[in-house]
Amino acid sequence: MSSTERLLANAEHYASTYPDQAPPGRPSSGVAIVACMDARIDVYRLFGLDPGQAHVIRNAGGLVTDDAIRSLAISQRFLGTEEIILVHHTSCGMQGLDDDEFAAQLERETGTRPPWRAGGFTDAAADVRASAAALRQSPYLARRDRLRGFVFDVETGRLDEVDL
Repeated sequence: MSSTERLLANAEHYASTYPDQAPPGRPSSGVAIVACMDARIDVYRLFGLDPGQAHVIRNAGGLVTDDAIRSLAISQRFLGTEEIILVHHTSCGMQGLDDDEFAAQLERETGTRPPWRAGGFTDAAADVRASAAALRQSPYLARRDRLRGFVFDVETGRLDEVDL
């Protein structure tokens, strides 16, 4: 059985225990979280969240990309979120990644250079600050004042707040 088949079996079990009333689509906490997609970070457990309490937007590095801003703008303007939490982490695969080298590799392999930056960085806390600055500069977000950033330590499970 493939990993996908095992996950689909889990989904069937999940459906059989799904509550009669689905969680609300509007996050009850009013919070949107932008986090790295790293499988070591269980964002819901980390913050003690249940489905329906927060929007969680994940990508490689937890970067504030155009798509993350698109999702946050929709989250705020149509679904009522007012606070944003950024979560990057230690030992991230994006740390030390050379964007130009990666783009060149993809171009060699596919014949096309990607139109996006991978978003490699050297310091997680500095990257959280850069992400916060990108959010504060975006004209599309309704709320840019209630923003906090953290670095999750994958060895200890602790969050360290970054001074923004």
